[in-house]
Amino acid sequence: MSVRTLCLAILNFGDATGYEIRKLSTEGKYSYFVDASFGSIYPALARLEAEGLVTVREEIQSGKPARKVYSITEAGRTEFVRALSEPPGPDIYRSPFLLVAMCAEMVGSDVIRKAIDARLSHLREELEKLDMICNEPCDRRPATGFILDYGRHCMAEDIRFLEANRTRLETIASGLTPLPQAAE
Repeated sequence: MSVRTLCLAILNFGDATGYEIRKLSTEGKYSYFVDASFGSIYPALARLEAEGLVTVREEIQSGKPARKVYSITEAGRTEFVRALSEPPGPDIYRSPFLLVAMCAEMVGSDVIRKAIDARLSHLREELEKLDMICNEPCDRRPATGFILDYGRHCMAEDIRFLEANRTRLETIASGLTPLPQAAE
């Protein structure tokens, strides 16, 4: 999925500024789909406007520069549905934690213990964010509930796996040979 499609997705559910799109795509409920930076959002919005897929209006603000608010057009909705109809690419998963884990023998058990604790903390925070989104009073569509449940399931399983297998990685990091353990 491209930043272009992400912009159309966000605008499909309501008008937004480039800043709001960036915030929703990095901290909000759209942060789980595509990595989008200011450097990619604004060019995408400019192309979408040039293609007639979004419109932009300026809103005057007292004591501040006017803000540009983007809206999706009917052609934009059609393009959005067309883009969603293409088979999605593979999910991209990157984890700095896994690089540390891969080098467990080099960094030692203290570093691994801290890395596991930090990873568990991060996963629990992300799980709490999803729980908060689930509890937000809003017009919830069934598909939104599905993706929230899917994300919560994935994070809960990651937590469960790390809790059940942390000793295994800590043992590797200490230089001892761990007992074989079946993948969970």
